[in-house]
Amino acid sequence: MKHSCTLRVRTYECDAYGHVNNAVYLNYLEYARHEYLRAVGFNYLEVIQSGYGLYVARIEIDYKKSAYLDDELTIISWPEKKGAVSGVMAQEIYRGQDLICQARVHWAFVDSQGRPTKIPPQWDLPGLKPEKQHNT
Repeated sequence: MKHSCTLRVRTYECDAYGHVNNAVYLNYLEYARHEYLRAVGFNYLEVIQSGYGLYVARIEIDYKKSAYLDDELTIISWPEKKGAVSGVMAQEIYRGQDLICQARVHWAFVDSQGRPTKIPPQWDLPGLKPEKQHNT
């Protein structure tokens, strides 16, 4: 499943060069991942209240073009890889047809001590698994 959401670049997200600061893309990607999880029925608040978490372990970002104030950006997210404890979500940000950046987000399901743990069945939803598993 691919999920798409949009947002508009705000003034405070731009740097002295007039484009979106590279660190702001982390916020955009996180927003889109939460929207993806909501769309597949993953109740993040319930996970946290039960003493678990979904931690980001690594993010790879390739910046392709700059985004500017008032640009409408579309963020597409999809699961690329999933195991019993962790996975990878792929994400792309577009302005119209222009690819702004690509990202791969490595995540892990953790227990209340922050240790990686197998995802309990109630949260191991089909939407977390890619349609085709890749060996990357």
